[in-house]
Amino acid sequence: MVSRIKAINESRPKIALSRTVQMDELIKFIASHSGLSSGGIMQVLLEVHDAIVYFNSYGQGVKVEGLGTYLPNLRLDGSLDIEHRQDPRLKRDLNQREFGGAIVNHKNVGKSADELVALWNETHPDDPVEE
Repeated sequence: MVSRIKAINESRPKIALSRTVQMDELIKFIASHSGLSSGGIMQVLLEVHDAIVYFNSYGQGVKVEGLGTYLPNLRLDGSLDIEHRQDPRLKRDLNQREFGGAIVNHKNVGKSADELVALWNETHPDDPVEE
């Protein structure tokens, strides 16, 4: 018997991630849309990085409008981590655009968890979801 979570994760729609955009391509994109120089953009991004590290190291969160808030977090072993809480506008703006990537299990968009479990049981009769 398979777990409910495994069955849902196997059948749920998900984005087929393509390559990750690297810093140089990001900088070129911003430069081409802003009229700012690539060098200036690079410097600003590095300074934002340093500012987040600086303020987080003093227990202060850093809010970057449109991106989110970066908060210091303490792990159980005493090491520091940074938690990112996205700006709600980021998700809203993404959902207002047409998605141009690939979706795995696209036919299952809109199905409920129970429907995905039923689909699993239908396609895997010898390995049903445990109740």
